[in-house]
Amino acid sequence: MSVEGTATPPAQGNRRIDRVLAEDYLDGLLDLPIAEARQLRTDAEQEEVDLSYLRRMIQGRLDILRAELNRRDSSSNQTLVEGLAAILADEPRAPARGLGRHSTIEPSRADSHRRYVEALVADVDLSDVSARSTDEVAHAIRTLSEEEQDISTKRRAVQGVMDACSAEITRRYRDGEADVATLLAEQPPGA
Repeated sequence: MSVEGTATPPAQGNRRIDRVLAEDYLDGLLDLPIAEARQLRTDAEQEEVDLSYLRRMIQGRLDILRAELNRRDSSSNQTLVEGLAAILADEPRAPARGLGRHSTIEPSRADSHRRYVEALVADVDLSDVSARSTDEVAHAIRTLSEEEQDISTKRRAVQGVMDACSAEITRRYRDGEADVATLLAEQPPGA
């Protein structure tokens, strides 16, 4: 993790993120059977979904903390709770740099992601952030911002792995090395 002394991700021995981002993950991709190439892509896609979920959880907490600092600076009479719906609304962020991927996969570790994010800022209770000093809130913002940047970097790298797998799979279909009829025959009924 990029932030010293805060939290560590759940221990998982041979974690999927470590496998997907290993330098040798795509070694031999050109020679793998198509099913194995698809599995590499599926593993990367699941990791991308998990990282996206974790990133959005962090961004939501950042939105709350930043809103609290803004509330303090603007001498607004509105409480944080009164403005919570507007704070967490999907308002425009910086221009998206993603590739507009659509995924039907759900995060695989939602509970552990939630606990991980909570541990990052355990010293700042978001249920009563107004009771914290401005320095404590600012520290929590720095901690979460650093983690969000680290996760974003990993997510972009995982997307690169997905792209490489997709490009190879697409090449095989385009060049006739793989057959759509075979793919359809492999699908379970009703899929």
